[in-house]
Amino acid sequence: MIEIPMRSSPPLDCNSILHINTTRNNAQNPVQNNTAARRPGSIPAQNTKISTQNTGNVTQNPEHSLPAGGNHSASSVPNLKIPPLLHQIQKGQKVPLDPSGMVKQVQVCLGWNTVNPRCDLDVSAFILGSDGKALGDDWFVFYGQEYSPDKSVRFSLSSHTDREFISVDFNRLNPAAAKIVFVLTINDAFLHHLNFSMVKDAYIRILNAHTKQELVSFQMTDYYPNVISMMIGEIYLHQGTWKCNAVGNGVAKDLAGLCQLYGVETV
Repeated sequence: MIEIPMRSSPPLDCNSILHINTTRNNAQNPVQNNTAARRPGSIPAQNTKISTQNTGNVTQNPEHSLPAGGNHSASSVPNLKIPPLLHQIQKGQKVPLDPSGMVKQVQVCLGWNTVNPRCDLDVSAFILGSDGKALGDDWFVFYGQEYSPDKSVRFSLSSHTDREFISVDFNRLNPAAAKIVFVLTINDAFLHHLNFSMVKDAYIRILNAHTKQELVSFQMTDYYPNVISMMIGEIYLHQGTWKCNAVGNGVAKDLAGLCQLYGVETV
C-alpha cells in the first residue's frame, strides 16, 4: 500500500510517511499557476500506505452526475498556449506509437486550460498488467511518487511548453507491464463541486524523448459534467508493439477512487 501526500508539502526523503492535506485553502488563495502549489516529495518507501482521508465522498458510480458548482468565469491561472499537435488522432483511435520500433524512450506531455479558477488538475500514470490492474501498490506515478519501482516511468513538472509530463523508458520497464494509463484529475473536486465541464483545451502528446519530435497526439473534445478524473490516453502492448489509444473518457472518482479502480490498496 502507498500514500498520497498533500501537494503543498516540502520535499521528503524516501523513508518519510506522507499525509494528505484535506483542508487546502484554495478558495482563499487561488493557485496562481497549476504547478506552483506542488512541491513533490521524493519516492516514499515501498509498501507504505495511501492515506485516503475524506474518502467518504468517493463516488463509486461513474454515471453519477456531479453538481455543476462554481461560476464558469475566466480562470486566474494563465492560459497555456497549446503547442502544435502535428500527428493528431481522434477519440477512440488506436495507432502504433512508433511503427519503426526504434524509439525506446518517450515523453508523454499533457496540458490544459480551465474556465473555473478553482480547477487545479493533477497528472498521474497507472502501470497495469494484462489483468488491467496495477502491478503493485507502488506502480502508480504522480506528484507524490515521482518514479515507478523500476525507475522506468517518471513524473515531471514542466515550466515551458506543457503543464506536466511523464517520461517512459521501455528498456527499463517491467516486462509484466502491459499498459500505462494517463489520467487528469481535478484536485478537491468533491469539496468545491468541480467537474470536467470547467476544463478546456486538454491534450496529450507523446514525443521521442531524444529528438523531441511528436509521435502522436490527441486533443479532447468532450468535457463531461459528471466526470472529475479523465483517462485522456494510454499506451499498451499489442503483439510486441507499443500502441497509443486516445481514450477521452472519465469517471466520477478522485485520486483515491482511481487507486481503488486500478487495484492500488488504500486505507
